[in-house]
Amino acid sequence: MPKINESFSVSDEDQAWSVISDLNKLVPCVPGGKVKSSDGPDSVDAEIDVDMGSMAMTFVGQVKTTEKDDSAKRAKFNADTKEAGGQSNASGDVTIEVTGGECKIDADANVTGKASSMGEGTVVAVIQQLVKGFADNLSKA
Repeated sequence: MPKINESFSVSDEDQAWSVISDLNKLVPCVPGGKVKSSDGPDSVDAEIDVDMGSMAMTFVGQVKTTEKDDSAKRAKFNADTKEAGGQSNASGDVTIEVTGGECKIDADANVTGKASSMGEGTVVAVIQQLVKGFADNLSKA
């Protein structure tokens, strides 16, 4: 189960938090991420297209906000997805905090099936690329 700890600068903490605190805005900031349906700002059915080495996969499932503290600009999320038409699963818990001009992301990921056969190093590299793309998209949102 890879753990990811990444951070990046944000120019406007309030703007960043407005995106992070609403899954309908947050999910599309993840490269390849789309909201398929929504039960409000804290629960969505999502889809994400991911390239893992030579494999292209689409994961679908639910993403939920499990904890949110607007005053601290910190939220925790849980994602539980399955590969569409495949044998892989990806789930995880993510904490995002905006403080001191930075956005900090801590994630525990669990990848099983064909996707896990790529090895933990590849899985971590893919997640780090998603975080980098998320940072770029968040600054434009």
